Amino acid sequence: MGNRRRVAERRKTNPAVLGGMIAVVVGGAGFGVYALFGGGAAAESGTQSAAGTEKAKAVKTGPLSAKEVTGTAETFLTAWQRGKVTEAAAATDDTAAATALLTGYTKDAHIKDVTLTAGTRTGDKVPFSVKGTVTYKGTTKPLAYDSSLTVVRRAEDGKPIVEWHAAVVHPDLEDGDTLVTGESGTPPVKALDRDGGELTEKEYPSLGSVLDSLREKYGEKAGGKAGVELQVVRGEKSKKAELSDKTLLEMSKGTPGTVKTTLSPTMQAAAEKQVASKSKASVVVLRPSTGEILAVANSSHGFNTAFQGSLAPGSTMKVITSSLLIEKGLASADKEHPCPKYFTYGHWKFQNDDKFEIKGGTFKASFARSCNTAFISQAPELDDDSLTKQAQQVFGLSLNNWSVGVSTFDGAVPVQSQAQMAAELIGQGGVRMNPLNMASVSATVKTGTFKQPYLVSPEFDGRQLATAARTMSASTLSQLRELMGYTAAYGTAAEAMAGVSGDVGAKTGSAEVDGQKKPNGWFTAYRDDLAAAGVVQQGGHGGDTAGPIVAALLKAGG
Repeated sequence: MGNRRRVAERRKTNPAVLGGMIAVVVGGAGFGVYALFGGGAAAESGTQSAAGTEKAKAVKTGPLSAKEVTGTAETFLTAWQRGKVTEAAAATDDTAAATALLTGYTKDAHIKDVTLTAGTRTGDKVPFSVKGTVTYKGTTKPLAYDSSLTVVRRAEDGKPIVEWHAAVVHPDLEDGDTLVTGESGTPPVKALDRDGGELTEKEYPSLGSVLDSLREKYGEKAGGKAGVELQVVRGEKSKKAELSDKTLLEMSKGTPGTVKTTLSPTMQAAAEKQVASKSKASVVVLRPSTGEILAVANSSHGFNTAFQGSLAPGSTMKVITSSLLIEKGLASADKEHPCPKYFTYGHWKFQNDDKFEIKGGTFKASFARSCNTAFISQAPELDDDSLTKQAQQVFGLSLNNWSVGVSTFDGAVPVQSQAQMAAELIGQGGVRMNPLNMASVSATVKTGTFKQPYLVSPEFDGRQLATAARTMSASTLSQLRELMGYTAAYGTAAEAMAGVSGDVGAKTGSAEVDGQKKPNGWFTAYRDDLAAAGVVQQGGHGGDTAGPIVAALLKAGG
């Protein structure tokens, strides 16, 4: 079956009785439908008023009724459980995709004797539970999970139908994925923390996608033997999103190989606890002196935003931009620097948060207060590729050459011009980062040299870690540390960093995103031999959202 890629966001709904009115059951050759929706709603599903032929042909619009939703759900579920794939697919808005996946459900996944129990309808959504058996080469195991479907109106005639997505069949499926039972192409691995303890998803929920990625990369190299599994096999769309195959049911155990990671069990547990207090929060903790990753956590346990996210980093990018401006003699920590209310460049009018200005202030004051115009005002003095070169040559970013041990996104700072180039100076425009990247930025400031972060020691497989082309001058590095230290003590990071002792530095960030009412909140910081960064999507100001998460982990590591 080849190498497997896995992991999509898990969604669970508790099984219940649909409005107290439906249970669809299939067991072997027997079939029954009980307690039909108030006496025949299934037959009424999608019908028009009988008051005249013209009215019957009219396209029905408006919200779906409860009978339409439950009746459509019953029609689809009943046909599916009876094995009438064509009939079930016809009750959806994508018959081709539904036919293919429902056919594979039996043929390729070897799932049979299915029982469905529909739950309580919520608006146009109907949850349902699935119970069945998987039989492969004489081995049979039970399968149980929860899923859901949504009913919509078909545009051409208004008929209520199931809105088709692969997740209807199983919540871990993305469109284009399939279910397959057979010998796994990749042997399992037992991942260990830095102290030799086993890392499990049960104990550390954020590590699900990381463990999957470790298996994908090291399953063959670690010396394990493949078993037989029911798996989600990723399609092209999922592969482009770097999702790995996911094991849903282990039919026969393989022999796992062993892979030791750099994760600290104490720090990982603390990171899991911190992100759990926020929705859409992600954080990474590094050891600057070595590049070892000590913790990675996401409050959403599907896509690994902390490693693979591609988000505008907002004002945390000003750490890199400041190093550029200081190197070029365009700014100096204690020298006066402009921070007007507005600055126009490339026909865009940029402004500061709440339109503040600093009159007669230093560059350090502008950095600490996160003055946008202090950076935008220097755009006319820079080349289009100045920031890109600084990010690549000094901070090791945007080269797509990190070899962490699992899949990562290594940042992007594309060459742009005019207003877009200016926007990149403050972490907007085309700049894209994730907490791993921004934790590395703080680590580089702390040590003065870029050390590529890694989760698995390069000695394990002899791979080469990425390096940076050059380092900052001693003067630039000293001033950059002064800027971050001052911000941690007196600037926008001060409240979050209160109580974090030692050699510290920090920078906050807020990144505006189209369609979001609140910006993404960012925070990157270091303390002694720890560096960390986090983001809370749609959280607001970084000092208030990501800041407390990062600061708590810096304290925990000390």
